[in-house]
Amino acid sequence: MNHIAATTQSAPTQAATEHFDVLIVGAGISGIGGAWHLTHQRPGTRFVVLEAQDSFGGTWWTHRYPGIRSDSDLYTFGYRFKPWTSAPIATAAEIRSYLGEVIDENGLTDHIRYHHKIVAARWSTPDATWTIEAIRSDTGDKIWFTAGFLWMCQGYYRHDEGYTPDWPGMAEFQGRIIHPQSWPEDLDYEAKRVVVIGSGATAATLIPAMAETAGHITMLQRSPTFFRTGRNAIQLADELRDLDVDETWIHEIVRRRIMRDSDIFTRRTFTEPDKTREELLSGVRQHLGPDFDISPHFTPSYRPWRQRIAYVPDGDLFRAIRSGKASVVTDEIERFDEAGIVLKSGARLDADIIVTATGFHLSVLGDIAFFIDDAPLAFGDTVTYRGMMFTGVPNMVWVFGYLRAAWTLRADLVSDFVCRLLGHMQQKQARLVVPQLRPEDEGMALLPWIDPESFNPGYLMRGLHMLPKRGDKPEWQHNQDHWVEKDALPAIDLDDPAFRYG
Repeated sequence: MNHIAATTQSAPTQAATEHFDVLIVGAGISGIGGAWHLTHQRPGTRFVVLEAQDSFGGTWWTHRYPGIRSDSDLYTFGYRFKPWTSAPIATAAEIRSYLGEVIDENGLTDHIRYHHKIVAARWSTPDATWTIEAIRSDTGDKIWFTAGFLWMCQGYYRHDEGYTPDWPGMAEFQGRIIHPQSWPEDLDYEAKRVVVIGSGATAATLIPAMAETAGHITMLQRSPTFFRTGRNAIQLADELRDLDVDETWIHEIVRRRIMRDSDIFTRRTFTEPDKTREELLSGVRQHLGPDFDISPHFTPSYRPWRQRIAYVPDGDLFRAIRSGKASVVTDEIERFDEAGIVLKSGARLDADIIVTATGFHLSVLGDIAFFIDDAPLAFGDTVTYRGMMFTGVPNMVWVFGYLRAAWTLRADLVSDFVCRLLGHMQQKQARLVVPQLRPEDEGMALLPWIDPESFNPGYLMRGLHMLPKRGDKPEWQHNQDHWVEKDALPAIDLDDPAFRYG
């Protein structure tokens, strides 16, 4: 694992260290949700939320590129406890406004500390305590906290830089090369030739947003991606509002409807891959028109849902292509030169601006240096308990959401689990809980965190070796099926031998 180097520190003094029952890492959608659940399910818990950035929102604060929006509907990406009342696909500003309301309405402001980048976390078994070393990014000061329980809500990618491959000749290019994760505020792309490398959700968002003012924008992809299209509206929600149904009811009804429909579609991608493939391609054809040949650019070779399917609201990406303001090239990059990109086919793309929408770096638990009783911890050597906890790692839970459904669906379930676990520890008067393999798990096959044949985006494949292992039993796997987990996680037996208390 790529640990941040840990410097030798003298033990912080009692006066220099604040202690909390629970320390939440990250003030994005998972961390804010976790804070809400603690205040409502475990009132009186002393907790703090440490956030490395200068405001809340996580992804929705980090990313500033044009048109940034959700690629999950907000009825499921939003919390179960706070109704979403606007269009299902939302802008970053709308999502941050929603999160801000959760903070304000529930008195969470005083619990959140911004500019706190955690560099090390040390567990002491004799003290049953985590000691957290952080750096104040606004002052450079080091600061320490202790906590009985660590709740990792920092997400799964590095916020400071995105992933850009090292192509030959990049230094020769005379224009600007930009990764969407580090979008410059001063970028002027009016009447400019823009090439966007990539065809995922970021590219599908950027291209229609930039096409209105750019001279021309080209999506350069190595291979096609599946897209889903539809109106940025939900008819059922609109009809219920016309009937003056309470927004809380609308949120729950629509949320359940979307979860059911999404589950049916996901299962069909396994049982009826050819039919679901044709349905997705048909949606693209409807927007591009009968004269557009979708075979080279929009017909992937893989089964639907082996990679995330980007949602294109109102077909805006395809409208930009059909209008001629945007175009698609499917080819591989040979090299950059001073004027643009030379392709392996021999063709070239001249550009003033090149945007590398090529993904991000996987971050395993925030790239924090972890120690268990002074021994460095490599998470790749552990086995995950249901994608939340890790063998040999006490008093810690990680929120890793769904890859084929809204992240927050799982964040809410994990929050319920944490609150129930904390209550169980209190009842048992236990100071620590650590997952452990049971006698019946001896000799269990240990496998990668996720099956690459099932889901294989680039960021996971590049970092799979850093992630914990999974077993061949439900307890030791990160199940991606919300329809199963919504019943399985609340039913976890906290006295199962998989948990050791002390």
